[in-house]
Amino acid sequence: MRFVFRLLSLLPLSVLYRLGDAIHFVAYRVLRWRAGLAAANVARAFPDKTAVERAAIVEQSYRNLADLIAEILWGFGATPEQLRERVRVENPELINDETRSGRSVLLLTAHFCNWEWQVLAGNLVLDQPMFPVYKPQRVGMIDRFLREARGRFGGEPIPHKALTRFLLKRRSEAHVYAMVADQTPKIDEPKHWTAFLHQDSAFFVGADAIARILQAPVFFVEMRRVGRGRYTMRLARLADPPHAKGAGPALIDCYARALEREIRASPADWLWVHNKWKYHQTAVAVEDIGVSH
Repeated sequence: MRFVFRLLSLLPLSVLYRLGDAIHFVAYRVLRWRAGLAAANVARAFPDKTAVERAAIVEQSYRNLADLIAEILWGFGATPEQLRERVRVENPELINDETRSGRSVLLLTAHFCNWEWQVLAGNLVLDQPMFPVYKPQRVGMIDRFLREARGRFGGEPIPHKALTRFLLKRRSEAHVYAMVADQTPKIDEPKHWTAFLHQDSAFFVGADAIARILQAPVFFVEMRRVGRGRYTMRLARLADPPHAKGAGPALIDCYARALEREIRASPADWLWVHNKWKYHQTAVAVEDIGVSH
């Protein structure tokens, strides 16, 4: 299967977009894959929009997801020069200044635009390679492909369960760590609740733990789609050390506000098929009461 991925990566992006168009048609028009979930998520997040506007957001988000698949495949075989033409990083000096001073940096991103290309583009402009934190995929073939794709142009993907040991081992070195932080923890995992898109929403608290271990400045990665397969990236500072123990909610709140601004500016670029609101705060409270008894 890796051979198949490699062959596909050699195709022009315009041809891969044809494949993406077919994926969009089958997933959205034929199978209606997670269409109900996406529609419900958009309706709760944008109660002020009309039904027609919300439907347009949902359909465009499926088109963008299909394009993302095509772009990931193409990126597996792209040259540095080809990728630089498609992703422009506006202010990499913010990160380079920190690492040149001997400080590690934590970048927080989301399932927005093309988060896979963020790692590749970052490794082309940053002095230090990026270490993206990831949760291994259940399908080994896909997991191996994504690990290899993310490690191109430098950097080393780190499984989330190995992260703490990795950080402690290299705490004295200046590195750039990156994590997609908009996923929802399991109901029994540590979490922070905050208002996000008109709803109480659970977020992982791992970003706070990493920031405290490293005492690192934290940046949010903004991304804008400026054309099909063309993006700009900009780094926005979220928090600076020292990070005190228990200060996590402030950092997570800042991240949630930054992500919400991105989504409101371009709603269809977020991954609405992701089950962000799989449970509610009241359900967690009830479970906690049951455990305590």
